[in-house]
Amino acid sequence: MSKTDFTELKELLSTPKKIAIVSHKSPDGDAIGSSLGLYHYLTGKEHDVEVVMPNDYPMFLKWMSGTDKVVIHEGNEKQAEALINGSDVLFCLDFNTPNRAFGLEEVIQRSDNVKVMIDHHPQPDGFVDFMLSDTSACSTAELVHRFTAMMGDKIPNKESAECLYCGIMTDSGSFRFPSTTAETHRIVADLLDLGVKNDEVYNLVNSSSSEHRLRLLGYCIDDKLEVFSKYQTAFISLSMEEKKRFHFQSGDTEGTVNYPLSIQGVSFSAIFIEAEDIVKISFRSIGDFDVNQFARDNFEGGGHRNAAGGKSDLSLQETIEKFVGLLPKYADKLK
Repeated sequence: MSKTDFTELKELLSTPKKIAIVSHKSPDGDAIGSSLGLYHYLTGKEHDVEVVMPNDYPMFLKWMSGTDKVVIHEGNEKQAEALINGSDVLFCLDFNTPNRAFGLEEVIQRSDNVKVMIDHHPQPDGFVDFMLSDTSACSTAELVHRFTAMMGDKIPNKESAECLYCGIMTDSGSFRFPSTTAETHRIVADLLDLGVKNDEVYNLVNSSSSEHRLRLLGYCIDDKLEVFSKYQTAFISLSMEEKKRFHFQSGDTEGTVNYPLSIQGVSFSAIFIEAEDIVKISFRSIGDFDVNQFARDNFEGGGHRNAAGGKSDLSLQETIEKFVGLLPKYADKLK
């Protein structure tokens, strides 16, 4: 059976099944949008569908229809794992290796259900039975739209369309990134025809900050931004104490890593966020510098060419020192 031949999967889904949908740790707009967009499509086909996330996600994503149905694994381990183990089909969305679903990786690997990957990240693992993987797609939400077409269907309603639009909008940088293609806009046109209001979705995601979140952003740019012009690099760091000072909530630094790239002459940006046991890192670049490879080589991470993440078991200061010490090694590529 070819993993890219969905004929058998289409036949399997022709009758009602128990289905679980899982995405990656610290789910973003694409993870939630693609998962809930798929949820609405599958429930419309009379399947019994559950959505499971490894941990919670930001408030500015909780307006989407179906968010009240999402089961968070962290704190509800038995329920979440039972839903995955009890499913006939498991959809893995917006991740391509089990360890990205932190805390659920063993459950995913051990479960004997039919596994389906829909994802747009490079270098996928072969842990699934069916795989829709396309690194040229701007988002997994875009691929969910393609998946429904492969099943001979269309996006069923405005609720599904809004979720997919959110996933596409957020992962394309509001259609600014090079991964935004003519096909992306054709899909968006289809979603708008279903009643999506693009201005409303944008405002729900981007114009619902708390006062603390806005002050934190100002602090990051005014006090914590460091620029290394020689290497066209800038970064921001936040300690646990600083997060506490600004009443940090999940998602409060979403998008902050992009701001340094607006500086003339900066093509590589990073943000280092201290957590309890690790330092979480996000990388962004413009142009040819491959942050996916940089993250894989140095910080146990990965992602896309111009957007990736990583982690460090070192202290925050040691992690920053390691990062700065690496820059001369990449001097020829950071021009």
